[in-house]
Amino acid sequence: MIAIIDYGVGNLASVRNAFIKLGYEAVISSSSEQILQADRVVLPGVGAFADAMDNLRNYGLDGTVKEVVRQGTPFLGVCLGLHLLFTHGEEHGIHQGLDIIKGRVVKFQLPREYKVPHMGWNQVYPRENSRLFKGLPAGSYFYFVHSYYVFPDDDGVIAAHSDYGIDFVCAVEQNNIFATQFHPEKSGRVGLQVLQNFASL
Repeated sequence: MIAIIDYGVGNLASVRNAFIKLGYEAVISSSSEQILQADRVVLPGVGAFADAMDNLRNYGLDGTVKEVVRQGTPFLGVCLGLHLLFTHGEEHGIHQGLDIIKGRVVKFQLPREYKVPHMGWNQVYPRENSRLFKGLPAGSYFYFVHSYYVFPDDDGVIAAHSDYGIDFVCAVEQNNIFATQFHPEKSGRVGLQVLQNFASL
């Protein structure tokens, strides 16, 4: 069973529907007990970093996420769910994240011809040994909607990068932790392959 964490942020139904389309049992849950018993856990999210962290704490789920990671359950962060894994975010001030992956979340500073937020289809270039992108060719297009991107302290966690005026990290892998800046549930066939790769870990 795949648990999709409900903390009052994000389009959870589309993530659940994508896993169901692949043939997996997926539930949307804010129950720590149910989440900790799941075979796989997903943290989606859209919106502001600080508000999302407040919601996680208010729902009592910040500790649950850390326990999921500690116990070795495969974990997938999507979009804002990627950002929250980092030490801090720099949206409207400095805000503490979950600090599961060391690094920060910073805003695009781009030439005027690049619109922010970055919205639309963009090519992704994974590292050769990425488990999340197994079977997918470099340069596949995925769907993005974001104004901020992650800047990990350790390049070893980088699973893929993309280019939007600058080269930026768009996916990470660290032990049982996987996370993407793009929305695999909105990225057609290649997005479903990423979710299939995660679900079959």
